[in-house]
Amino acid sequence: MKLLTFVAVLINLPALANAHDILVGELAIGHPYILPTTASAMTGAGYFTLTNLGLEDDRLVSIDADFPRVMMHDMQVADGIATMMHLADGVVVPAGESVEFAPRGKHVMFMGLNGDPFEVGEEIPAIFTFEKAGSVNLVFSVEETGSTH
Repeated sequence: MKLLTFVAVLINLPALANAHDILVGELAIGHPYILPTTASAMTGAGYFTLTNLGLEDDRLVSIDADFPRVMMHDMQVADGIATMMHLADGVVVPAGESVEFAPRGKHVMFMGLNGDPFEVGEEIPAIFTFEKAGSVNLVFSVEETGSTH
């Protein structure tokens, strides 16, 4: 089954090759973006897709950026109540599969904006560190709410 999934990922590899995608080792980081925030916001969220093109699982261990705190969270809804959980152990990216960081799910929380909102067109540099693939520098683009991702 993993071979079939791997072949499916390889067939779709050209779709990963756009200007917003980054390759590190066997991992593709697809379209890192942030939605704009208000001037009073203290936090903002970043989103992207991780696709493991390899035959071994890997783990996104950390994301670093120039903010007082940057954390990976997962939002879960139980009994109509949404809660955020810190993903302290990172996020496993299974071989031949993708993990999506998207609104109302996994996301990167940038904390400590302190009156400096994320504005459309702004670029936020970050460093992703993976257990096996190592580290890679990339840029989150601040994009309009509702733009196509």
